[in-house]
Amino acid sequence: MGAKTSKYDTNPLDPDFVKHAEKDRDDRGNGPVTQPVRGDTREVGSPANEEARANIYSETPTRRYDKASLEASYPSVFVPPTYSAPAPYQPAQFAAPPITQRPGSRSVAGIGLPEKWAMALPYMPYIGVIASLVELFLVPRSEPKVRFHASQGLALHVAILILGTAFAVVGAISGTSAGGSLFKLASFIFLIVSMIRVAKGKPHHISALTDPAQWFNDHIELKKS
Repeated sequence: MGAKTSKYDTNPLDPDFVKHAEKDRDDRGNGPVTQPVRGDTREVGSPANEEARANIYSETPTRRYDKASLEASYPSVFVPPTYSAPAPYQPAQFAAPPITQRPGSRSVAGIGLPEKWAMALPYMPYIGVIASLVELFLVPRSEPKVRFHASQGLALHVAILILGTAFAVVGAISGTSAGGSLFKLASFIFLIVSMIRVAKGKPHHISALTDPAQWFNDHIELKKS
């Protein structure tokens, strides 16, 4: 008959645990006994890293941390990273291509003129408009320097024509043409100076004419069928 238990008996051990433990102890007592060591004792072989362990200077030196690095807080993985907003798209500006060398006598594709004259003719007074249109229609886009000066020269002549007309109207109303005459002289001098600068290979970019010059360069070309 087993031992009487109640609902308050919370002992998880086997009731016969003591008996089993004593029986196991008796069984182990009948086993082989430890034999004494005979002869001289010998040193057990040292591991391969015993020399490094014995020499304290062979260990890796202690790493030094600066005070500033210890005070810096470690970034938390729970804080979401911040991303900067992408820069808004800006269209490419119409600018003069870099001039690596002075324009020479190389023939320009489409018109066969020397590069020096092909770049300077659009700024020539009176005939610069025709030269600009011819170059924009015939010169391929593989000649960016020539097309740039052709489109800028055309925009310059159009601006001079519009302003000259405005001065003429003002002169007719006021009864004096002094303003119109001075403007024509200034325009003529500016065109001559532009021709000389471009022929010498100096950069010549008129910022006020960037938009109309870019429009002429983009829309005027020979359409191949």
